Amino acid sequence: MPPDRFLNREESWLQFNERVLELAEDPRTPLLERVRFLAIFASNLDEFFRVRVAGLKRRMATGLLLRTKSGLKPREELARIAGIADGLARRHDACFHKLVGPDLAAEGIEIVRWDDLGRDERTAMRKLFRERIRPVLTPLAVDPAHPFPYISGLSLNLAVTVRNPATGNTVFARVKVPSQLPRFVTASQDRFVPLEDVIAAHLGQLFKGMEVVQHHVFRVTRNEDLDVDEDVTENLMQALERELLRRRFGPPVRLEVEETITDEVLELLVEELGVAEHEIYRLPGPLDLSGLHAIADIGPAQNNRGELSYRPFVPAEAVHADDDIFALMRERDILLHHPYDSFSTSVQRFIEQAAADPYVLAIKQTLYRTSGDSPIVDALIDAAEAGKQVVVVVEIKARFDEHANISWARKLERAGCHVVYGVLGLKTHCKLALVVRQEPSGELRRYCHIGTGNYNPKTARMYEDFGLLTADPLMGEDVTDLFIHLTGYSNHSAYRRLLVAPHSMRQGLLGRIEREIAHQKAGRAARIRIKTNSLVDEPIIDALYRASQAGVPIDLWVRGICTLRPGVPGLSETIRVRSVLGRFLEHSRVFEFGGGRRPEYWIGSADLMRRNLDRRVEALVKVTGTQHRSYIADLLDRAFSDGTDSWWLNADGRWQRHRGENDLQHYLIGTRRWRTVEDGK
Repeated sequence: MPPDRFLNREESWLQFNERVLELAEDPRTPLLERVRFLAIFASNLDEFFRVRVAGLKRRMATGLLLRTKSGLKPREELARIAGIADGLARRHDACFHKLVGPDLAAEGIEIVRWDDLGRDERTAMRKLFRERIRPVLTPLAVDPAHPFPYISGLSLNLAVTVRNPATGNTVFARVKVPSQLPRFVTASQDRFVPLEDVIAAHLGQLFKGMEVVQHHVFRVTRNEDLDVDEDVTENLMQALERELLRRRFGPPVRLEVEETITDEVLELLVEELGVAEHEIYRLPGPLDLSGLHAIADIGPAQNNRGELSYRPFVPAEAVHADDDIFALMRERDILLHHPYDSFSTSVQRFIEQAAADPYVLAIKQTLYRTSGDSPIVDALIDAAEAGKQVVVVVEIKARFDEHANISWARKLERAGCHVVYGVLGLKTHCKLALVVRQEPSGELRRYCHIGTGNYNPKTARMYEDFGLLTADPLMGEDVTDLFIHLTGYSNHSAYRRLLVAPHSMRQGLLGRIEREIAHQKAGRAARIRIKTNSLVDEPIIDALYRASQAGVPIDLWVRGICTLRPGVPGLSETIRVRSVLGRFLEHSRVFEFGGGRRPEYWIGSADLMRRNLDRRVEALVKVTGTQHRSYIADLLDRAFSDGTDSWWLNADGRWQRHRGENDLQHYLIGTRRWRTVEDGK
C-alpha cells in the first residue's frame, strides 16, 4: 500500500466545517437557516480547537512527536491547520458581514453595533444595563495587589485600560461578558446589538472617577478534553467531577481578538495567557457568532417570518395512537427513520408505555446523551417508583455532556434505579433498550429498541437516525446478553443479530469486506455501500482499498471526516465518496454488503474510527424485514445518484459540491411510506 494513501484527518475535519459554511453562503438556503449554519460553523470550530488542536498540543507537551498518518509532525500539523482555520474564520466573518448581514437587513432584521443605535434605542439599553446587566458584572483590575485573572474557556471578555486622572497611572482590567444573558440584545423590533457593545458603552459606570482609555473584546479557547485514568480510579464519578473542575483551567489553544486591538493590549494578553503567534486570530467582530442561533429562531417564533426558514413539517407516526405498541411489535419489526418518523410517538412512547404497563417486570436502557427535561428519564423514574426493576447504563464520560449525565445518574439512583457506568476502560456508546414483560398468558417476552442515535427527544427532531423496534426472540437473547456484559462480568461475544464492539464488530466488518472480495473474484455480484459520520480507521480503509483493487464497487456516504482517498488508479478506482448536508444532521450508520439478491443491511451506533471499534461498546443490528431492506436500499440509491445535491470527494482530498436538482432530505419529508403495511420478519 502506498504511504500517502491516507488524507489528513484534521484537514478533513476542517473541510467538513467548510461544507457547513457553504450552506450559509448558499442563497438557495432559507435566510434564517443561513444564519443558523453560521452559528453551527462557529460552534464546530470551537469544538475543533477544544479537542483536536488541544490533543495535538498535548502530544507535543508529552513528547509524543511521531508523525501523523498523513506524514506530518504535530508541530507541522498545528501550523498547517492554523492557516486553514484562520482562512475559514475570515471567510465565515465575510459571509456574516457581506452576504448574510445585508440580506437580513433587506428583510428588516439587523445586527448593529452601538454606534448604529438611535436615541430611543440607546435609552432602552441604558435602562437594561442599569437593571439587568450591571448587577452581574465583576470588573477585575490587574495591579501588584491583584494578579491577572483566570479567563475561562469560550467566555467573551473586555480588555479595558483605565487611567487615574489624579496620578496619571494606567491600569488594565478585565470585564467578563455574562454568558447567562442573551448574546444579542434586542434594541428595538428586529434590531439587535451585541451584549459586549452595551457593556462597553457603560464602562464609565464600572470605573467611576477613572478615564477609560481603550477597550477591546477577546475570547480564549482552552483544552477541554478529559483525561481520567479509570484503571487507578475507584469512584469514576468523583474522579470525573474533579477533572471537570480542572478542565476550566486547561491550557489555551486559541486567542480570538477584534482586529482593532492595540499592540500594547495584545502583547499583555499573549504574555499572560501564554499563547503562540499562530494561535492568535484577529477578526472584525463581533466575536463568538455561535450566539446567532437566537437570531435564527426569529422565523419559527414569528409567523410573518416563516418564509425565511425551512417549512415546518409533521413527522409520520410509525405507530398510530390507537395501536398497542407491544401487540404491534409481536406482529412485526418496526423500522424507524427519524426525524421523518416521530420519536415521541414511537421510541419515547415505547419506554413510557413500558413504565406504565403492569405486566412489565424490567426495563434496561443505555443513556449516552439526553435532553435537559428528558421524558425518557422521567419514565424510567416512574417505572422504578412503581416497583419495576430499572437498570440504566449511563455514560458519564460523554464529551461536553458530563455534568448533565452526572446529574441524571444521581437523579435515577435516588429514584431507585440501578445505575451503572458500563465496562471499565470503554465508553458505552450503543443505543439499546430492553423491556421484559410477563404476558397475560404467562409467557415471558422481551421487547427491544436498537438505534443509531441518542435517546434525546430534542435532537431527534434535528438528527437523522434509524431505530428498530422488535420482539424477535433472537434479538431479545442478544440484547439480554449485551446488558449482562455491560452490568456484570461477562466476555460474551457470540451474538446472532448483533455485531458488538470491541469484541466482534471489527472482525465482522472486515470479514464481510473480504467476502465481497471473494464474490468479485469468483465472478459473482459484489457491492459495498456504507453510510457513516467519520471514516478514519486504517485497517478498515486498507480493506476497502483491497476490495477496490479486486474490482468491488464501493460507495461511501460520509458526513464528516474521511481519510480514505477515492479514485486513485490502482488503489481505489471503484470507490466513490459522497457527503450530504442540509436541514438535518445526517447521523445514522448504515452498512450494505452484497450485490446479489440478498444483500445484508446493518444499522447501529458505530462510526469507522478506532475509538468506536476498539475502545467503545457499540452495536450494529441486522435488518431482516423485506420492506425495511428495500427502504434502506432506496435511500442509498438516492444518496449516490448523480442528481442528488451533495459533495463529492476527489482523489486529491478536495471536496467539490455537485448541485443536483434533488434534495434527499426534502424528498424524505414529502413521502408517506409503507408504515401501515405489515412487514414480515
